[in-house]
Amino acid sequence: MDIQKQINNYIASQPDTKRSDMEALHKRILKLFPKGKLWFLDGRDDKGKIVTNPNIGYGLLTMKYADGKTKEFYQVGISANTTGISVYIMGIQDKKYLPGTYGKTIGKASVTGYCIKFKTLKDINIDILEAAIRDGVKQTA
Repeated sequence: MDIQKQINNYIASQPDTKRSDMEALHKRILKLFPKGKLWFLDGRDDKGKIVTNPNIGYGLLTMKYADGKTKEFYQVGISANTTGISVYIMGIQDKKYLPGTYGKTIGKASVTGYCIKFKTLKDINIDILEAAIRDGVKQTA
């Protein structure tokens, strides 16, 4: 199954409110990454065991580990979770940057070093979320 079909199936499998929020977020991020690589991670490890929620990813980032190894990964990801939606902004070195820069202005969301988690899109300022995404991508470009 191609990646776009996997993404469509994943979004379609969500409850109504979450589905419409995921669709809106997906479309908005696609506008930010019109030519970016699309990813779909089903949440399973190499042995097929579920280890995380499925993720939709956008863009391309080469992650460098302490042992010198590298791995290609997405720059931005979205995932449905039990209480809402998580947006992952990967590769920002300063783990205090996102919460310090966007935590007070984004609305009802939990902001960590690389994750912005909220219940519904109406709980947050979508323009601030987009600014955080643009900012994170710019830092890792």
